[in-house]
Amino acid sequence: MKKKIILIGAGGHSTSCIDVIEKTKKFIIVGLVDKKNKKFVRVGKKKYSVYSEETFLKKKFCKNILIALGSEKLTKKREHLFNKYKRMNFNFPKIISPLSYVSKHSFVDEGTIVMHGAIINANVKIGKNCIINTKSLIEHDCIIGDNSSIATSATINGNVKIEKNCFIGSKAVLVPSIKLKKNSFIKASQLIKK
Repeated sequence: MKKKIILIGAGGHSTSCIDVIEKTKKFIIVGLVDKKNKKFVRVGKKKYSVYSEETFLKKKFCKNILIALGSEKLTKKREHLFNKYKRMNFNFPKIISPLSYVSKHSFVDEGTIVMHGAIINANVKIGKNCIINTKSLIEHDCIIGDNSSIATSATINGNVKIEKNCFIGSKAVLVPSIKLKKNSFIKASQLIKK
């Protein structure tokens, strides 16, 4: 039986999240929550209703949430919302695209989404509320801290440690065995050697 889920955020990233969630065939999306004056988000021929936070909390559509804010400027906001709803006892299922590869010898924590084409290899630990975006590669023995975002086609080589609240831009490459401090921001296509 499919579980109900609601997405927090109705911007561009939410449409990609919807596509991944639909592909898993594990959840029914009951809507999105956003401050914008949108009435719905369209993905293909489907429309998903957008509610205010006040309406969502009043009607309590479901207990499962995914934070669907994807901009590099919103890392702290993602952390704030995760902690806020966690205190309200909402659940944060991990969402893993069936079109991704996640090693059985790795660990993905709650609230994290692994998008289409992503690869997570052995002995990797992914924290809470992370985005592992389309076609990104997380090699063996890496640790990705909570609330971090690995953008499209980024390459995180073996034994890299990324602390919480980091953003790694599209096509960035991190060489093996480096460590990134919390709140680090790596631009698209950068090569990080130390």
